[in-house]
Amino acid sequence: MALASETPRPRTWWRRNQQRLTPWLFLAPGMAMFVFYVIYPIIASFRLSLYDYDGLSAPEWLGLANYAELWTDPAFTTSLYNNVLWLVLYLLAVPAGLFIAIFLNQAVMGIRIYKSLFFFPFVISQVVVGLMFAWFYAPNFGLLYNVIEYFTGKGVAILADPDLATYGIIAAGLWPQIAYVMILYLTGLNNVAPDQVEAARLDGAKGWKMLWYVILPQLRPATFIAVVVTVIGALRSFDLVSIMTNGGPFGSTRVLSYYMYEQALSEYGYRMGYGAAIAVVLFAIMMVFISGFIWKMVRDERGVH
Repeated sequence: MALASETPRPRTWWRRNQQRLTPWLFLAPGMAMFVFYVIYPIIASFRLSLYDYDGLSAPEWLGLANYAELWTDPAFTTSLYNNVLWLVLYLLAVPAGLFIAIFLNQAVMGIRIYKSLFFFPFVISQVVVGLMFAWFYAPNFGLLYNVIEYFTGKGVAILADPDLATYGIIAAGLWPQIAYVMILYLTGLNNVAPDQVEAARLDGAKGWKMLWYVILPQLRPATFIAVVVTVIGALRSFDLVSIMTNGGPFGSTRVLSYYMYEQALSEYGYRMGYGAAIAVVLFAIMMVFISGFIWKMVRDERGVH
């Protein structure tokens, strides 16, 4: 006699929702770390910027007084101006990295050696880069100082000159930044569709027209990443300033990140609320640029003109 078919057991809540919830379970650890190490510190910095706090005594509520003080602080104005200067000149890394990548994207003998030489600055610590350029600029024994002295009869101590020191530090930062951008573009060039390049050649495109109308549109994702990373690097330019000049001479090379450190944590400061206000301004500037880039990229991806 045939056995009666068993009634199927009802599916549990987990089995009904497993496919929908599994991706969120994989994302949960990363999201938790992002909230704990990024979102929470941002909110805490906003809150701290409204207080007068030295890290020891009880915080005193100030409201927006720290922000009002910023706009009358000449050191903050200098730091903000230097950050704008960093941002403008640092973006030179994008076209420089592109042209070096195009030069290196060739199948010729010995090209791997050239790629290694151009890649080398990227793997060096920023601290080492700062020390190398500090010695490069150093009076009496620095290579650049001796070259200028040989041709003009008088050397120039770049890091001791308030008008030149910031440009010297930016030049030091551009060296590894160009190498990083070059790597991004080399990766992008490997993904350029050869059939489009060949079709453009048949249509008579070459040189600048080939680059502008065929190559660059396909490098848009690499360009987006390069610009975002370069902007972030320019706005958080702390390590080179700290290593090469300590904000000098006479505070002329301060940037917002270094001035924030001076006010909040150095032996001259312990004004943590004021330092947090500087951090908030720096964060706002960074978000304006990055939000603009993301908005532009989304529009381009959707084909909105």
